[in-house]
Amino acid sequence: MRFGFVVPYASGREFAELAALGERHGWDAVFTWEAVWGEAAWVVLGAAAMATERIRLGTLLTPASRWRPWDLASAVGTVDRLSGGRAVMSVGLGALHEGWIAFEADEGRRSRAEKLDECLAIYDGLMRGQPFSYDGKHYTVRPTDFNLPDPPVQRPRPPVWVVGARIAGRDTQPSLARAARWDGLLPAIRDKGEHRNLSGPDELAAVVAEVRTLRAAAGLAEVPYDVVLEADSSGEFVQLDPPDPASWAAAGATWWVESWWSIERGPAGLAEVRRRIEAGPPA
Repeated sequence: MRFGFVVPYASGREFAELAALGERHGWDAVFTWEAVWGEAAWVVLGAAAMATERIRLGTLLTPASRWRPWDLASAVGTVDRLSGGRAVMSVGLGALHEGWIAFEADEGRRSRAEKLDECLAIYDGLMRGQPFSYDGKHYTVRPTDFNLPDPPVQRPRPPVWVVGARIAGRDTQPSLARAARWDGLLPAIRDKGEHRNLSGPDELAAVVAEVRTLRAAAGLAEVPYDVVLEADSSGEFVQLDPPDPASWAAAGATWWVESWWSIERGPAGLAEVRRRIEAGPPA
């Protein structure tokens, strides 16, 4: 099991300082989140790349359907090169909120899902190198040799973790199938139309087994593949039962990410984030 944390609120400079603090106190990864209007996540991660040497740097998460795929590939590739191969991207449809719809109308889940799939396909193709072409419903790409960037350090691409929802009562699970095609799973459960926490390690083990079956059917290797849990062992955002990471690691989890969204914004909240980082990963 490896351990990371999400910084809920910080300026770019503060985030870079917190990333360096996490590196000194034994954390394996630090994550930011993508706002429609706010601190630019991949710029912030680039700053953190220059202030650290070991800790992995990523988003939790990127609503990839909002991005032009080539812009996203440029941003992630730049951070991967700056960091010497430490970038990771988490993606999903994104949770609609006032800070989103104030600027962009909701296209609907189907359109966002289509754009997400096409965006990831183009991201992957561009990272692998030219010649690359793509002809989809939403995006078209032609091969080019114009002023190409260097390849990312991580090959064939910086890893992609995908939200995969297990919908109770359904035989087909398209969200899990999407996650199985990439490099990691952020498991979610939808029951009676509502999202809920995993009921325990046994439920996680069942989801992991399903994803492994999907990967095998697609001709993909069982490992390396990450299973990423969001938790909050200090506060109230996500309470996992049992609270010890070892039980979840035995069920297939490879990452435990502390998500401290209950911390209020401001100097006192930032001091609390620092305190939790300095305490190190949960035992």
